[in-house]
Amino acid sequence: MAAPKKGRSAGAQSKPWRSLALILIAIVALTGGMFASGNTTPRLGIDLAGGTSITLRAVPERGQESAINKANMDTAVNIMERRVNGLGVSEAEVQTQGNDNIIVNIPKGTNSKQAREQVGTTAKLYFRPVLATEVSGGAAASPSPSASSSGKAGDKATDKTGDKATSTGSATPSATATKQGRAVTDGLKADATPSAGGTTSPKASTTPKASTSPAPSASGGTSNDATAKLQAQYAALDCSKKDVRATAGKGVKPTDPTVACGQNSQGLWQKYVLGPAAVDGTDVKKAQAVFNTQNASGWTVTMEFTSKGAKKFADITGKLAQNQSPQNQFAIVLDGDVVSDPYVSQALTGGNAEISGRFTQEQAQSLANMLSYGALPLTFKEDSVTTVTAALGGDQLHAGLIAGAIGLALVVLYLVVYYRGLAMIAVASLLVSAILTYVIMSLLGPAIGFALNLPAVCGAIVAIGITADSFIVFFERIRDELREGRSLRPAVERGWPRARRTILVSDFVSFLAAAVLFIVTVGKVQGFAFTLGLTTLLDVVVVFLFTKPLMTILARGKFFGRGHSWSGLDPRRLGVTPPLRRTRRPSGPAAGPVETKEA
Repeated sequence: MAAPKKGRSAGAQSKPWRSLALILIAIVALTGGMFASGNTTPRLGIDLAGGTSITLRAVPERGQESAINKANMDTAVNIMERRVNGLGVSEAEVQTQGNDNIIVNIPKGTNSKQAREQVGTTAKLYFRPVLATEVSGGAAASPSPSASSSGKAGDKATDKTGDKATSTGSATPSATATKQGRAVTDGLKADATPSAGGTTSPKASTTPKASTSPAPSASGGTSNDATAKLQAQYAALDCSKKDVRATAGKGVKPTDPTVACGQNSQGLWQKYVLGPAAVDGTDVKKAQAVFNTQNASGWTVTMEFTSKGAKKFADITGKLAQNQSPQNQFAIVLDGDVVSDPYVSQALTGGNAEISGRFTQEQAQSLANMLSYGALPLTFKEDSVTTVTAALGGDQLHAGLIAGAIGLALVVLYLVVYYRGLAMIAVASLLVSAILTYVIMSLLGPAIGFALNLPAVCGAIVAIGITADSFIVFFERIRDELREGRSLRPAVERGWPRARRTILVSDFVSFLAAAVLFIVTVGKVQGFAFTLGLTTLLDVVVVFLFTKPLMTILARGKFFGRGHSWSGLDPRRLGVTPPLRRTRRPSGPAAGPVETKEA
């Protein structure tokens, strides 16, 4: 009878309790971490928990089709993710699909309307000087929020505004009402920042002249025709009409003046004449909502600019501060709409500024999000919006759990019928694998944003069969060794190296398939691939650190070691041939074959 090979393998298996203790410690540590973090259940995906799924498609501008590339798409995903998560939606999923689509999944319990407006607002952010403004219909407007330098003693914003936010949560614009006829002409003449590199224009005169009241051009020059055209647009603009607001200011180059619409704190729509963009959204390094207790301003929005943006902002605010209202205002324009129009009283230098306006926390946070994450490299169109109800998600989860329970029950039934006592080892191993899978999924939710969706549940169900297959391979190798006439203990040690190679190759193929599927697919299919890959890795851990050591320990007992009829290792049921023994060689010079006979 052959003995097991000596060396590192034999030495390692001589102390199987070490492996069992190691995996037990791992389970206890992971479970303790799960309860300590408070994440005792896996985070559910949108298809199980309910929520909103938004599909956005990149739309190339004329002559810029090459802009839709992987780098710009990845940048857009990053900005959208930060933008929607800035609302406190830490469980939102933003990912690309194909070459030009982005999928945004917003879970249940989130203000989906606000999130849609923040994510779907995909145009670039600009700071433009306000040349003229009035409320559509001639109603008086409320004062605007103020902007000041932040972080300097004695130079803080004064709360002079009753400005409030719209229902979307964005900081709304407002301005001193002006008379339409004089405001446009004087505003265009008094524009302090016609364009990048332009010269400072004098203040508005009371008598406008065609030669001295030009509209700013892209190059900083003047154009009488552009002035007249802009005046006509402003006169005809009625921001109280939804279809008019949808087109006002859209598609205008940053270097050109434009008209735009915005809503004030009283819910009235205002119309604007805005100069060329002086600061781009990419010049804002950081913006955040802050509760200011030093001067009773309440919630304010602080801005930090890049070194290049700080110089631009200092120039524009310095020029605006020299003019009279409304020319001492700048408008924050996102997707052609004015979201805020704070006034300035002095040049804001140092690269920091603060906007105050009696904001609520939600309004201040919304404006801060727009300032921080407003500049996207591409323009996107909302293709579809799908709402998944919590009831539908609950039904899917319930059906998935039932399917998993049925699959598990069938596997256990097969193991009991065919392997009898060995089924106890297989069931214990499946239980350990299930515990590890559940705990790790619960921890991965807050760690990497993993969400358990319906395809992921399917991946876990498929993994039951893969894990059970590893046990079957090991058990069959042991049985093969028993059929060759070996007792159980050496059969376990000799069968393990062969089973180990087969298990590793099989699991490697499964993991490789899961990895390829995860890389080449997007959306919910990635949940299936991730779960399949995770459970495949755990299968290797459980088989090596639990199943094999447990089998080694049980092989030393009487029930399995002596081949009880219900152990699954009964020699008679396996058709084991009684072992052969050699007879003594007969005396004499002849050397022939040695006869044997059954014992």
